[in-house]
Amino acid sequence: MRTHNILTFAALLAFAVPAVSAPLCAQEISAGHMAQISVTGEGVVMAAPDMATVTLGVTSSDKTAKLAMDANSAALAEVLKDLKAAGIKSADIQTSGLSLQPEWDSNSAGNGRTIGGYTARNRLTVQVRALDNLGAVLDAAVKDGANTLDGVEFGVAEPGPLLDAARVRAVGNARKRAEVITSAAGVRLGQISSITEGGGDYQPPRGAMFARAEMDSVPVEAGQISFAINVNISWHLAQ
Repeated sequence: MRTHNILTFAALLAFAVPAVSAPLCAQEISAGHMAQISVTGEGVVMAAPDMATVTLGVTSSDKTAKLAMDANSAALAEVLKDLKAAGIKSADIQTSGLSLQPEWDSNSAGNGRTIGGYTARNRLTVQVRALDNLGAVLDAAVKDGANTLDGVEFGVAEPGPLLDAARVRAVGNARKRAEVITSAAGVRLGQISSITEGGGDYQPPRGAMFARAEMDSVPVEAGQISFAINVNISWHLAQ
């Protein structure tokens, strides 16, 4: 009698375990293989720049290294004085490159080269925060010493709000694309499973500078800046 009861309990236990574990296993597999859709959306915002970064410099040459550096330092001092007189603060002026290089001449005997002089270069990066004054700043810089101008790059002092606006547009663009695709396929969007931002980017325009004789200031066109954000969003498809 006892043996019969033990066998009956074991049989019931054997049938009970699969009955509990099978639905859990099936649910886990189903959740792991839910159909999804992934779409990349782009958001772009255009804005007028409110500042500019000017890269300029002084190049001086002389017979000795000291004379070249002395001439360069004197010219640079005049450039700095003129920039500050044009309204540029010291905090917005930074030395971004300083070099002293020998100038080589071919030996007349044809058996080597000799140093014929030295060239000193000092490069400045200048932040111009009042674009209305940009032309006058460029004119002041070249008036008494700056003889190299590597370019003007426009920017925005506070790009954060513009990038946030681009993010909103990117998410809206991704959702619209996903809805068009799922509608055409006869399915519906479910919950979002992941969102990944591709990173912010902006394309600063280059200032167009035109040289002309006897001008009061250098004419520059600022144009507009493009701020772009990409996001990749994945949705579960509604059951």
